[in-house]
Amino acid sequence: MSKLLAFFKKEIVFTVALIAALLSFLMVPPGMHTLQGIDTTTLFMLFALMTVVAGLRAIGLFDKLGAAMTGRISTLRGLTLALVIACFFLSMVATNDVALITLVPFTLLLMKGAPGRDVILAVVLETIAANLGSMVTPIGNPQNLYLYSSGQLQLMDFPRLTWPYALLSLVLLALMTGLISPAKVEGLAGETKAIPRKQGTLYAVLAVIALLAVAKVIPAWAAALCVLAGVAVLDRGILRQVDFVLLGTFVCFFVFVASIKEYAPVRTWLEGLMAQSPMLVSLLTSQVISNVPACLLLSPFTADVPALMLGVNLGGLGTLVASLASLISFKLYGAAEGAKKGSFMLWFTGLNAGMLAVLLVLAKLLGAF
Repeated sequence: MSKLLAFFKKEIVFTVALIAALLSFLMVPPGMHTLQGIDTTTLFMLFALMTVVAGLRAIGLFDKLGAAMTGRISTLRGLTLALVIACFFLSMVATNDVALITLVPFTLLLMKGAPGRDVILAVVLETIAANLGSMVTPIGNPQNLYLYSSGQLQLMDFPRLTWPYALLSLVLLALMTGLISPAKVEGLAGETKAIPRKQGTLYAVLAVIALLAVAKVIPAWAAALCVLAGVAVLDRGILRQVDFVLLGTFVCFFVFVASIKEYAPVRTWLEGLMAQSPMLVSLLTSQVISNVPACLLLSPFTADVPALMLGVNLGGLGTLVASLASLISFKLYGAAEGAKKGSFMLWFTGLNAGMLAVLLVLAKLLGAF
């Protein structure tokens, strides 16, 4: 029992999602609508992508890329700029979570001994970069993957709708690295292990299969089956690194949303809110329950999916809970020796609020709301 309680306390987002799903049965008893509300295509695609990315990370591919980017840099400011850019673009292909799980520990290692303020700024800027870079592609974050796999948006809708915000964000992030000290540093790259040939070949093949599913060339269930079979035979241990809790969280939210859709009073209320300003409502909702559940909750109640997508992606800025990726950064930084969580929160909130304000001005000028 103590282990179970510890699990629920650790996985707070899953716990909230599970409670919400169970409470929703008080409004509408479970039935066929419950099963029909579970988007298996998203779950299969998410499993395939998470497994492939976990494998690529385990064999050291992302560490090699990070070392290659930072090997010739001699200042803290230059190092931060390289890592922020790496986070921005890595999040587009490996999700914002993976970009931060890979690069934040790398940052803490490389900047060991640097002033605490510079370390905090580097991690905060990387977090913002991962949350904003990930909005450009359908595989950059879970909410985009859901909107894409469910057929609500097409592949090129994401870069077409988000490129002005991404471009401005990248420029602003580069300018904000000017807050970092220009102090000299040495030995940044460190050593990285050679990529094993067998696992490297395996994950290269599985990555192609997963991307074919993203391109809707093959069914998502077929890609998930191929990925599962491949790792089960050749690298079974990698399955322990797949975030099955995230998959369970998605299932719980699908169940919750299915019940909400069947409960007329709440459905009518949400439809009324989304009719006023889907972009702002989704952005504000993300500040409270984070952008992934906000997207799952609100998507059935609006036909303006581009506004919803923009709202939940920009909504990853702001509060610490607005994006699950931000919580990952905070957890990784907080576990480091000499971490100053209070200072982290101040810088995080200030820089996130400032970036969000600028991007909202751009959204207003572009007529997004």
